Amino acid sequence: MTGPANTAPAVTPSLTELRQAPKALLHDHLDGGLRPSTILELADDSGYRDLPGGDAVELGQWFRTAADSGSLERYLETFAHTVAVMQTPAALERVARECVLDLADDGVVYAEVRFAPEQHLEGGLDLDQVVEHVLEGVRSGEQEARERGRTIRVGVLLTAMRHAARSREIAELTVRFRDRGVVGFDIAGAEAGNPPSRHLDAFEYMRDENAHFTIHAGEAFGLPSIHEAIAFCGTDRLGHGVRIADDIDVDADGAAHLGLLANYVRDKRIPLELCPSSNVQTGAVATLEQHPFDLLARLKFRVTVNTDNRLMGDTSMSLEMHRLAETFGYGWSDLERFTINAMKSAFLPFDERLAIIDDIIKPGYAVLIG
Repeated sequence: MTGPANTAPAVTPSLTELRQAPKALLHDHLDGGLRPSTILELADDSGYRDLPGGDAVELGQWFRTAADSGSLERYLETFAHTVAVMQTPAALERVARECVLDLADDGVVYAEVRFAPEQHLEGGLDLDQVVEHVLEGVRSGEQEARERGRTIRVGVLLTAMRHAARSREIAELTVRFRDRGVVGFDIAGAEAGNPPSRHLDAFEYMRDENAHFTIHAGEAFGLPSIHEAIAFCGTDRLGHGVRIADDIDVDADGAAHLGLLANYVRDKRIPLELCPSSNVQTGAVATLEQHPFDLLARLKFRVTVNTDNRLMGDTSMSLEMHRLAETFGYGWSDLERFTINAMKSAFLPFDERLAIIDDIIKPGYAVLIG
């Protein structure tokens, strides 16, 4: 095995310090990051009466507890409430705007936020209108963040549900909006019984259009899901991908032996959109201490830190980094590397990625490292 991931002194950065660090986020669900107070207000506006809590504190606690099931399928059930209140133009714009502001307030300078347009049609909107309103909210949030002295850029990923049959339609929607704020395509939902290869038509279309996509794979389901996403579908990144560790054997002497798939993922520098807290909640790993993040980082996989669902996980990018630093002893140099990994893997043109790394991320960490 390679040496320790961290080279900085073993001093855990404080949460306050981490909030000042520039961060890049690749895996964040729009419908998994609502403010509890916003859910209550939108439910009141829309007449939705099935919320499991009557005030913001109680509701926030319910989401956190319900998500701690150890089951991806049960975890996904919590989204019924957030999606239910995101069915109107005003609701979509508000949720997107607040998402951008919350990320900016946490020091995120670049984010890719994903959502499934097909889940927001109950109010009479069509797919194009849904995307237009989310993008309007994103633009509004970016502008308001600038007025507050915060720099953030947000790209949108359009997600198709893997158990449904609209993936080609959502892929075409992605390409239609790619010069207007949409940067890529994704599939999500329960992995078991819904392999990514069911959506080959959509992925072939994306490749034909020279468009970016990522695939939720290797979270609840193991190596076959990852293999299909790469070998059959040609994914640019792996959404989660945590189960790639199943193809790595660490012997009694601590030496790591990589299988063919793990070697391929590392050799090809395929980014892993790791979501540590979420992976514990859904049962992909038992505890944070047992999360293979550190093993993968030591072996120089392209690991990135992500939130997945900030509401369900009661988390933020700063909290995710702090938890990892406390658990694995990471210092500023490690966190900078993970951030640059994410920015290198973003669905932006190369020169734009490089500008954010050189002009924002590296100077920001230079101040913190001292």
